[in-house]
Amino acid sequence: MTHPFPVKVVALQAGVSVATVDRVIKQRGGVHANTVRRVMQALDELARQSTQVGLSGRKFMLDVLMVAPRRFTDAVRAALEAELPSLHPAVLRSRFHLHETLDVDGIVDLLERIRKNGSHGVLLKAPDLPAVAEAVNRLAAAGIPVVTLVTDLPGSARRSYVGMDNRAAGETAACLVGQWLGSRKKQQVLVTLSSNRFHGEEEREIGFRRALRERHRHLSIVEVSEGHGIDGATGALVRLALADHPAIAAVYSIGGGNAAIVQAFARAGRPCQVFIGHDLDADNVALLKSDAIQAVLHHDLGQDMRRACQEILRAQGALPALAQSPSLSTIQIVTPWNLPVLNGVN
Repeated sequence: MTHPFPVKVVALQAGVSVATVDRVIKQRGGVHANTVRRVMQALDELARQSTQVGLSGRKFMLDVLMVAPRRFTDAVRAALEAELPSLHPAVLRSRFHLHETLDVDGIVDLLERIRKNGSHGVLLKAPDLPAVAEAVNRLAAAGIPVVTLVTDLPGSARRSYVGMDNRAAGETAACLVGQWLGSRKKQQVLVTLSSNRFHGEEEREIGFRRALRERHRHLSIVEVSEGHGIDGATGALVRLALADHPAIAAVYSIGGGNAAIVQAFARAGRPCQVFIGHDLDADNVALLKSDAIQAVLHHDLGQDMRRACQEILRAQGALPALAQSPSLSTIQIVTPWNLPVLNGVN
């Protein structure tokens, strides 16, 4: 197996020993299949990143751990890798730990492995659970800064949060749903979460409920959660909700799985008068273009990745400290008529 990278670089990228990398590369056997996959993933990541940044100058290793549907983690990976060249003369290389679902023990184990192997910083999207917060605290105590993405861990020692104001996003969604439904008759709005364990999703729901209560009291909420934003599980939950609640007229999709939600309405022969989602991933772009959903609340992932990397560099002393904390990401309301071009998604 030939490759252009020093064995030490591959070992650092994979988080394993030089001897293990040597055994995998020379195909001598005796290495667990999962470890072989980690080494092969490291080679792939190095190959992808070496086309975007030169391996020169001061180097930083960044770990990205996300529990989210693949359509979203793909968008985050693309946004991060697109931003890496803008960070010169510093060079950041990234190791990705991406999972659609992962239990709390698995998340903690990954964070512990990152701590033991060493890292210059962690970008983290994970549920707000005590065990996860404690693992983040151990990383911080070891001098490894953690920046939370999209959803926060406010009770932890994370360095900062990067993303939109989730409560304001929920209030914005309520404003759109209330105005576009228009009628004063009593109707229901289906609110879907990937999981109620994510702080950011909880904040969106709180904002949505409060704004409906203040401005659109004729609308009530039907909530479903724990579909993890995955189409199969989310679609099944939505079909049950539609069968039980004939007054559902709109959707605020906080956690994703929007294609499955649209299909559930179609299978039930039910119209969805207003559908508000989050994030301009490939699925949502297609749904906007087909008029299946009316609006997506979006924040610039490229800007978020740049800010997150800069926070890591500041923590490592490579950038000067800011006089005040940076503002949260701007909430953009994207409709079929103002779709931007984002990293070739359109």
